Amino acid sequence: MNKLLFISVTLFFTTQLIGQNETTFKEELDISYYSDSTNTDEYINARCKLDIRYPENKKDFSTVVWFHGGGLKAYDKYFPKALLIPDLCIVSVNYRLSPKAKAPSYLEDAGAAVAWVYKNIESYGGNSNKIFVSGHSAGGYLALMVGLDKQWLNNFEVDADSLAGVISLSGQTATHFTIREERGLPKSKTIVDEFAPLTHARENAPPMLLITGDRNIDMAGRYEENLYLERLMKTAGHSETQLFELQGLGHSEMHDSGIYLLTKEVERVSENIDKRKRE
Repeated sequence: MNKLLFISVTLFFTTQLIGQNETTFKEELDISYYSDSTNTDEYINARCKLDIRYPENKKDFSTVVWFHGGGLKAYDKYFPKALLIPDLCIVSVNYRLSPKAKAPSYLEDAGAAVAWVYKNIESYGGNSNKIFVSGHSAGGYLALMVGLDKQWLNNFEVDADSLAGVISLSGQTATHFTIREERGLPKSKTIVDEFAPLTHARENAPPMLLITGDRNIDMAGRYEENLYLERLMKTAGHSETQLFELQGLGHSEMHDSGIYLLTKEVERVSENIDKRKRE
């Protein structure tokens, strides 16, 4: 990343921290996003929950559904500090993890969580036309799959094309390495099948922002996979795919700077939605 972008990121976060004093928020934690109260699967009941943090006394706000990283094998939901900005709602999602659950369990969970947000966000004051899906690493992979492979939201009668945007921070675009491990394949064996975002590149997908760390220090092949997806999306006729490489930053280090780009994309797309509404 160049020096100017580092300065911009610092100024942005300082401004947002000051601005937070002007907005109050509410949080609701550990909401089950599967609606079937008769579900007897203990792991689903324990794991498939989300937290929501939304601005009070605000209407029509944008929402980011955030999936945590961890290789589809570890970690828990959290509110990224860099996303704690005025007038933005964050929904942080837990999903089933490998090896206790295997593909496509976590993809089903991701679709269920986004569908819950789509169907409920207006009761909190949000706008269902301003829902963005995002995440870091494995979370970025889940965001891409939900936005590109329409079956995961179709399962809950939601059209993926209604999403405002898909923003992936260093997510894989080939079949995830954990899914390959579940099949007994070595990490060096790259495949592209129904569990690869690359397979589902399409013209009518929501606006897409792909962000990676430096190709030389992010996880091996991460930049190249995202570059390939960008090419396929544009070949398919998708005119709103962007790719950014944050030079000098590794896989973990690009998290907060990637979120800076995420927030600018949410702002840009949300303003366009508001503009179309006024016209």
